[in-house]
Amino acid sequence: MTSCGGRDELRQALGRSRGLLRAVGLFSFFANLLMLAGPLYMLQVYDRVLSSRSEATLVALTLLLAFLCAIMALLDHARRRIMARIAARFQVALDRRVFAAALRRGDGTGPGPGELQLLQRAIESPLMTVAFDLPWTPLFLIAIALFHPWLGALGLLSGGILIALALLGHRALREPAAHVSIAAQRAERDAGEIAAEAETIRALGMGPALLGRWTGLRGQAQAAMLGASDLGGGFAAATRALRLFLQSAMLGLGAWLVLRGEVTGGVMVAASILLGRALAPVEMIAGQYPLLHGAVRAWHALAALLREEPAERPGLALPRPEARLEVSGLVVALPGTVAPLAGPLSFRAEPGQVIGAIGAAGAGKTALAQAISGAWRPREGAIRLGGAALDPAHANGVGRLVGCLPQRVRLFEGTIAENIAGFDPGIKDGAVVAAADQAGVHEMILGLPAGYDTRLGAGGRGLSLGQMQRIALARAICGDPALVVLDAPDAHLDGEGLAGVVRAIRLACARGGAVLLMTHNRALIGECDLVLMLEAGRQKAFGPRESLIPRPAARRPAAAGA
Repeated sequence: MTSCGGRDELRQALGRSRGLLRAVGLFSFFANLLMLAGPLYMLQVYDRVLSSRSEATLVALTLLLAFLCAIMALLDHARRRIMARIAARFQVALDRRVFAAALRRGDGTGPGPGELQLLQRAIESPLMTVAFDLPWTPLFLIAIALFHPWLGALGLLSGGILIALALLGHRALREPAAHVSIAAQRAERDAGEIAAEAETIRALGMGPALLGRWTGLRGQAQAAMLGASDLGGGFAAATRALRLFLQSAMLGLGAWLVLRGEVTGGVMVAASILLGRALAPVEMIAGQYPLLHGAVRAWHALAALLREEPAERPGLALPRPEARLEVSGLVVALPGTVAPLAGPLSFRAEPGQVIGAIGAAGAGKTALAQAISGAWRPREGAIRLGGAALDPAHANGVGRLVGCLPQRVRLFEGTIAENIAGFDPGIKDGAVVAAADQAGVHEMILGLPAGYDTRLGAGGRGLSLGQMQRIALARAICGDPALVVLDAPDAHLDGEGLAGVVRAIRLACARGGAVLLMTHNRALIGECDLVLMLEAGRQKAFGPRESLIPRPAARRPAAAGA
């Protein structure tokens, strides 16, 4: 994909409303044309009605002006409604794409749906309609010049001054607006983290300290926002005051020309009104500086995100592959960083085998689990399952081939059955029950108030950590994946829960699957056929367990406990 790929996607999404944009352009043409009604009305009143003292002419002109103003209002309302629908269509076209790209990036700090929503707000705001009005600014200035060259010169000078001021304001606000965005995001992330861990924070008595830190971040964001607001407000006020002064200057110049007998009184007033119409789009842009800067940043950020995270590639849905895992030259880094956490790693497992990745804390076990499961994109190397590369960008997804129990278990708001099925409507009830039975958690679920239909709060609220761990194990093996990755599966478990883990491992292998196990538990290490020893992110050794670790206990046959 080219470096402009992300921008091309954004343009294509906006281009889907090309017909509606043409309609907005057409309505804008007539709306701006009707803006000439006011100046023409003043010309007729000053140059014809006052001289003829005809009340009938005044009434007729006034009624005509009222009709034209009503038409102009309808056109302006119509184009705003159309722009709102263009904005909604733009957001709908990119919602899934942006969400999926942000999800694959995985660091939680980059752009995402929030930036897309900001772009949607900018498209439906007056900023976009101003883009259709700006081309009329030089036309209105030309119309003023047709009245008198001196009036045209003042109009041109006025437009140049206001545009220069707008560009100066845009440049001056670029850096403060960026600081506002960064500070606000930091405060928002901190608040989200505190809310997600509220129970732990209360238990540890960390509330006041974290509240103080969050208050400080909010204060920084507020100070940055006030500074940018003051600066933007200053430029907006200066633009508005200058526009009013220039209109008055146009009126004064027109009066001087009237005294010299070079123009009429109607021309004097009409030129002032036309100048106001010509400069109105520039003043509107000055009043929308914060939204404009936010939209520009969001556009560039989303373009970079879509360029770096290509769209999922549709492909043929292959049957369950042979559980032959091949890892070669694998290097893993935390998303958004370059320093490797693990690697290079190379190992292989055959169907029915269990690999145990062991090592001290920080040895790289979790980094390996994240890469194999598709949560993190490998920095280097290849991961193959059944001879085919595991590609997180593939539309069929790594998750359908690899089941994963992460080190930090997370359940979601919904029923227990939905959580075990991964909220996949294609997973049947029988597969959910079978996975729960294989994980040894079926009886526990039946003992809950509503069984499999028991609703959980956000983060699995309503269950103990041990219960969450066991349900997450059932989720990992649901759908009979070819490879199961278990990162510290014995965490928070009692003897019954640990027996369920052993049972799940043995049944997965008995069905021809492979298991990658990250653990310190000697009982679980005893279930391993192969051992991958890690030290400070490096591969220290790999081979049969018996040759690397003394056998702690006789391993029971795979059928036992099944």
